[in-house]
Amino acid sequence: MNQAVFDRRRVNGPEESFPPVFDEITNDLTSWSIGMPRKARSPSDIRPIFLQPGLINQASGSAYVETDRTKIACAIYGPRQSKGAAFHEKGRLNVEVKFTPYSCQNRRAPMRDAEDRSIAMAVHQAIISSVRLETFPKSTIDIFITIIETDGIEGCVAAGSVAASTALADAGVEIIGLVTSCSAGIVQSEVWLDPSHKEARSSTGTLVFSCMPALTTVTNVWQTGRMSSAEVLACLDACQSRCNDIHGVVAQSMLAKEI
Repeated sequence: MNQAVFDRRRVNGPEESFPPVFDEITNDLTSWSIGMPRKARSPSDIRPIFLQPGLINQASGSAYVETDRTKIACAIYGPRQSKGAAFHEKGRLNVEVKFTPYSCQNRRAPMRDAEDRSIAMAVHQAIISSVRLETFPKSTIDIFITIIETDGIEGCVAAGSVAASTALADAGVEIIGLVTSCSAGIVQSEVWLDPSHKEARSSTGTLVFSCMPALTTVTNVWQTGRMSSAEVLACLDACQSRCNDIHGVVAQSMLAKEI
């Protein structure tokens, strides 16, 4: 290798390299279009969930969640003293969301945009009521959510809320209960749970429902698009039923980590 162009600050690749060869996409979901019935799962089914708490050793608590093509890692740092801030009786909860450049089909810029802030605000509203902020005054808990791969903003909000609540429990932060979340959309006048990006774009409206199933308490409802009152109630009922199932997955993952 020519020493004139050798950069010691970077990981230099080999002198000879070959482009990767990808297999052809054979997923039936790519052939779905508006007007066709849902493939691979029924309208009342959600994508399989893989949840692993304690993935990041350097953090106070962490969690990794994967639902098909949505992959999210969450890290918790704190509680730690708030520096340079006035005394406040309740602690503060900061949520920051960041997309990896390769998370979407089109490469994303490393700078934060409105989509990052909207997801962070929705996750913050979903989990803020479950955290006992009065137990650590003048302290701050920082939640960093990294979206490794995304298949719709609704799925990111739902999976991010589950990952953040699991990471808080893994960090030992006092919470009232575990928060679970599920999304739904109105497609072809039907309630489709956990819609993908393509399904959400073809829907008339979407909804993300967050709750604490152990306490039967709703923490946040995030709705976009146009939906009637009857459709909203149908989505809420369907999401609440699936949130109870997701709660069992989260509790089982926490028990498996302790064992």
